[in-house]
Amino acid sequence: MVDLTTLAIPAYIVLMAVEVASYRFLPDEAEAGYKVRDTATSLAMGLGSIAANLGWNALTLGTLLFFARLTPLHASAAWWSWILLFVLDDLRYYWAHRADHRVRILWASHVNHHSSRHFNLSTALRQPWTGIGTMPLSIPLVLLGYKPAMIFTVQAANLLYQFWIHTERIGKLWRPVELVMNTPSHHRVHHASNPQYLDKNYGGVFIVWDRLFRSFEPEVEPVVYGLTRNIETYNPLRVAFHEYAAIARDLPAVHGWRARLGVALRSPGWAYRTVYGTTSGS
Repeated sequence: MVDLTTLAIPAYIVLMAVEVASYRFLPDEAEAGYKVRDTATSLAMGLGSIAANLGWNALTLGTLLFFARLTPLHASAAWWSWILLFVLDDLRYYWAHRADHRVRILWASHVNHHSSRHFNLSTALRQPWTGIGTMPLSIPLVLLGYKPAMIFTVQAANLLYQFWIHTERIGKLWRPVELVMNTPSHHRVHHASNPQYLDKNYGGVFIVWDRLFRSFEPEVEPVVYGLTRNIETYNPLRVAFHEYAAIARDLPAVHGWRARLGVALRSPGWAYRTVYGTTSGS
């Protein structure tokens, strides 16, 4: 199967160039814009993710093919079936993404995407190098009769949609669009470290899931990007694995198997409060 997100790399480059040019000709001091070292790190994370996904995708494909043999169902390949799959997969994405923020061992994979203090199209490429933890949420789609190739395709389309919402250059859109779809305004909130914005707006394509499951927050106050305690590095290896290293450091700091399981499996905020007495990590 061809990865659609990899085929889109030329489009990513062109759109980033357009965005960079827009800052030159239409500067805005209220926007974080681009920084060379930060952008270089995001690009390196993107390239590393492509390499890492060769292994993760093979493992995911093998797992999905295994479960595909167990189901008696066979989903249609008609256009309406693709649309239904796209919507169901976006619901899957919502819960997988929410788990990435609420389970620390999953956050250790996802945190690098939030590590930049800038918010531009290059930030969209700052992708995890690990992430098999949320793969089980794709299994129900296979059990409904959808072929793994169809699932991979709609998941790639979901990520393609999310590229353009990583920007400060686009303000709020027409109200009906903002009501239903994930937009740059909604996603800026998701990348914020402001207390009122933390753990909000998990949706991929549709923001209706956040409205339905009470995790929606509108963009009102100016957004401060990054983590609650930022990492002072542009080293891609440290960006990719710093939270795993933090978990390894934190485990000996607590006593008892319940607390140690909590450090790895409860929310990052719970772990930070338990180990450091604060909501931010070390």
